[in-house]
Amino acid sequence: MYLKVRIIVLLVALFIMPLVSVAQSSDAVAKRQAELQVELDATNKDIAYWAKVLEGKQKETASISRDIAILNAKIAEAKAIIRAKNIIAQQLGKDIGEKSATIDVLSKKMERQKDALAKLIRKSHELESYSLIESILSGESLSKFFIDLDSFYYINDSLKASLEDVRDTRSETEAEKDVLSKKQAAEIDARKAAEAEQRAVQKAETQKKELLAINKNQEKAYKGILAEREQAAAKIRSALFSLRDTAAIPFGTAYNYALEVQKKTGVRPAFLLAILTQETNLGENVGQCLVTNLFTGDGIGKNTGTPFKGIMKPGRDIEPFRDLANRLGFDPKQKPVSCPQRNGYGGAMGPSQFIPSTWASYEKRIARAAEVTVPDPWIPHDAFFASGLYLSDLGADAGGYSAESTAAAKYYAGSNWRKTAGKNYAASVMKHAQNIQENMIDPLNL
Repeated sequence: MYLKVRIIVLLVALFIMPLVSVAQSSDAVAKRQAELQVELDATNKDIAYWAKVLEGKQKETASISRDIAILNAKIAEAKAIIRAKNIIAQQLGKDIGEKSATIDVLSKKMERQKDALAKLIRKSHELESYSLIESILSGESLSKFFIDLDSFYYINDSLKASLEDVRDTRSETEAEKDVLSKKQAAEIDARKAAEAEQRAVQKAETQKKELLAINKNQEKAYKGILAEREQAAAKIRSALFSLRDTAAIPFGTAYNYALEVQKKTGVRPAFLLAILTQETNLGENVGQCLVTNLFTGDGIGKNTGTPFKGIMKPGRDIEPFRDLANRLGFDPKQKPVSCPQRNGYGGAMGPSQFIPSTWASYEKRIARAAEVTVPDPWIPHDAFFASGLYLSDLGADAGGYSAESTAAAKYYAGSNWRKTAGKNYAASVMKHAQNIQENMIDPLNL
C-alpha cells in the first residue's frame, strides 16, 4: 500500500502539478493588442493615401513644385511606414514575451516529468527483478509478494501513460519554439524595414532642402539639377558590375537581368546582385583552377600553375561537368572553376558558383526561366536565373531581412548555415544589398 501511495505522488508530479502564471492578465494583453491594431489600421490608411498622392504627382510634368510635392509625399509615406513597422514590432514583442514564458513553463514541466518517470522506471526494475523464490526465502508472506506484483503491473501502466505525456509536452514545447522563432524573425524584419525607411526619409529631406533653396525664377538651376540626376543615373548604369569567372557587365544590364529574375522567382534584385557580388569577392580570395585530370578531379591553378588535389569531386561532379562540356562545346580541362577550399572540394562554375551536379539538377528549370535551350553557367543571364531559382527555393522569395539573411547563409553553407561561416557570409551579403538598393537602384528610380 505504501508503494502505491508513492507511485500516486509521482503521477501527481507528472499530470496534476499546476502551471505557474507566466503573463499579465489576458484581458489587459488583449486590450493593448486591440489598441495597437486600431493604430496600425489608421497608419495603413495613411500609407495608402500618400502612395496614391505620390503616384499622381509622378505623372505630372517635371517642375520644382512638382518635385517638392513628390518628396513631401515620399517623406509622409515613409514616416507612416515607420510608424506601422514600429507598431508591428511592439505587437510581436509582446507575443515573444508570452511565448518565451510559455516555453519556460513547458520546459520545467518536462523536467519534472522526466524526474518522475526515472523514479517509476527504477521502481519497475526493482519489482521486475524480485522473484517468488526470493520472496519465500526472505521470509515475507505470499500476500506481500502478490501486493508487490500488483504494484508492478500498476507501475507499468503508469509508465505508458507517463511516456505519452512526456512526448506530448515535448511536441508542444517544440511547436511553441517554432512559433517563437517565426515571431522573432518577423520582429527583426519590421525593425530593419523601419530603419531602411528612416534612411529614405533623411535622403528625401536633403533633396527637398536643395530644391527649396532654388528661387522659383531660377529655371536654369533646376534644369541643372535634373541634368545632374540624369548624369548620375547614366554613370550608375554604365558602371561595370564585376562577376566571378566571367567578364564584367554594365550595372544597368545586371539590374535588368535581376528584374527579369524577380518576375519569375520573387527574389529582390538588390539581394540577388548582393549574392553575386559576394561570390565575386570570394573568388578573388579562392582563385581559379583548371581540372586537368578528369578521373581524380585534380588540377592546377589557372594563373599560377600550382598543383591542386580535389578540385572537383569524382563520382559526383566530374561526369556532369564533362556532359555539360560536350553540349556547350568547351574543353573541360581549360574551363576555369573554383579552387578547393580548406574544408572541401571546389569545382563551382561561373558567377552563381553552382557545382556541376547542382547545375544539372536545376538545368531544366533554368532553361525554362531564362528561355534558352542549354543554359551556360558562365553566361551572366543564365547564371542570374540559376541563383534566383536557388535563392527562391531557400526562402528568399518571402522577402524581409530574416528570410533573405537565412537564404544567403544556406546558399553558402548548406545545412551548416547556422554556423559562423554561414552567418558571416549572410551579414556581408545583407550589407551589400543595402548599399546596392540605396546607392545604385534607388537613384535610378527617382
